[in-house]
Amino acid sequence: MERFVLTDAQWAKMEPHCLGKPADPGRSGGDNRRFIEALLWVVRTGSRWRDLPAFFGSWNTVFKRYRDWVKADVFIRLFEACSDEPDMEYAMVDATIVKVHRHGQGAKGGLKARPWAAPRAA
Repeated sequence: MERFVLTDAQWAKMEPHCLGKPADPGRSGGDNRRFIEALLWVVRTGSRWRDLPAFFGSWNTVFKRYRDWVKADVFIRLFEACSDEPDMEYAMVDATIVKVHRHGQGAKGGLKARPWAAPRAA
């Protein structure tokens, strides 16, 4: 499974902000890009961590690493690094995504007394 969701340009922006690079002190992570792809897979499919494909590694290891990155605010840095030039690919809003409440669909009803239709005082 060598097909990635992230493009090389997106990954180039994100890579300096990731934890666990070989130059960082302490333990280093396996493959940061594969880890980010595992997170994107979980978010994209809506699956549980336990359903993570074996290609991404042990689901428990990925989850623990995710939890460590949340505590270290890594995802905030990644978002800031990638949000300088949004591509607006997924910014389209249509009726299949956003539903209007029944009261806002123009059905019969609404205000019984219209303020502009009230008789004027003489």
